[in-house]
Amino acid sequence: MPITTAFSTKSLHEVAEDLKNNCKMDRPRVVVFFASSKYQPEALSEQMHAAFPDACVVGCTSAGEIVAGKMMNGSVVAMFFDADVVEDAAAAVAENLGSGTPIDKVFRQFEEHFHTSIGAMDIRKYVGLVLVDGLSGAEERLMEKIGAGSDLFFVGGAAGDDLRFQSTYVFAGGKAYSDAAVLLLLQLKNNFDIVKTQSFKLTGRQLVATRVNESVRQVVEFDHRPALDAYAEAVGVPSEQASDCFMRYPLGLMVNGEPFVRSPQRVDGRSLVFYCQIKQGMHLEVLESTDIVADTRAAIEAKRNSIPAISGLIDFHCILRTLALRYENRCDKYAAIFRGIPAIGFSTYGEEYLGHINQTSTILLFR
Repeated sequence: MPITTAFSTKSLHEVAEDLKNNCKMDRPRVVVFFASSKYQPEALSEQMHAAFPDACVVGCTSAGEIVAGKMMNGSVVAMFFDADVVEDAAAAVAENLGSGTPIDKVFRQFEEHFHTSIGAMDIRKYVGLVLVDGLSGAEERLMEKIGAGSDLFFVGGAAGDDLRFQSTYVFAGGKAYSDAAVLLLLQLKNNFDIVKTQSFKLTGRQLVATRVNESVRQVVEFDHRPALDAYAEAVGVPSEQASDCFMRYPLGLMVNGEPFVRSPQRVDGRSLVFYCQIKQGMHLEVLESTDIVADTRAAIEAKRNSIPAISGLIDFHCILRTLALRYENRCDKYAAIFRGIPAIGFSTYGEEYLGHINQTSTILLFR
C-alpha cells in the first residue's frame, strides 16, 4: 500500500515501536506524525526517528488527533508514504521565529537536496507541509516569507498542546523544537489537491479595522469606534455578551468571494484580540457558523467526484472546529467523513494556507 496510517495510545517508551509494528510498510520513505502533548517531546521525536531510521520523519504536538474514522485525544497518529507516492523528500527547520523567519536558508537547503532551484520546481509535483510552533505568534510572518520566496503550495497547521497554552513543539530529525517551524517538501509521483473548507455564511454586515496593533493581533477600533462595541452591534448583542459570540460569529477577509477566517480570542478592555492578524484598513465580513459536518462532507465528496481517486489525506483542523464538534457531540460523524481513505490530522492552533487562518480545515489530498 503506497500510503498507510496507524495510531497508538501506548506509553512513551512503547509508542514508536507500536506504530512501527502497525504501519504495514517495511521501509517508509516519509513519516508524518501528530502527538498529544502528554508525551515528552524530545524523547518522542528521538524514538520516532530511531524507529524509522531510513525515513524523513516530521511531526508536531497537537490539541487532539484524527485518524481514519476516529477523532482522538492522548494518542499519536502517523501517516507512512512509500516510494510509489513520494519520489523524494526533504525536511528543514526554521528556528528562532521570534527574532526572524530564516526561510531563505530553508529554501537553500531544499535546492541543495533536490539539485534544482525553488523557482524551477514543478508546482504540480512538489508540495510543502508546514508545521509551526502554535504559541510563537509568528505564523503570519512565516507564511508571508514562504509566499514571497516560492510559488510552491505550502499547507499545514500550528502545533497545539491540548489547550494548555504553555508550550508547543515541532519535530524533525529526532529533535523537538519550539519557536520554530518544520517545513517538509515532497516531490510526488502523482498530483495532489488542497481543500480549504470553513463552515460559515455571510451576514451582510462589514467591519473595517481602523486602528490596530498588528504585532499582538489586537484590534483597537472598528469603524472608528471601540472594537468591542462595534463588533457587538454587528452581531446584535450587548457589549458584555460579545465574547459569547466569538465562535459563532468570526470575521472573514474575502478573497475572490471566499472567506479567510479571523477568529476573536478575547476582550482586552474595549479592544479585541484575535487568533490571527488583522491589518489596518482591512475590510472584514461578519460571518455566521453553519454545519461543519455537512460542509466538510460536501467538500470531500466534490473532490472525490472530480478526481480518479484519493490515496490519502492530511487534515489540519482548527481546535475551534473541534470544540464545536465536541459541544455538539458530533466528533464521530466528522471523523466518519474520512472512512475508507488513509487519513490523519490534528486539531491545530491555526491553519496555514496562503497565509495564517482560523476556524478552517486545510486538507492536503494525495492522488
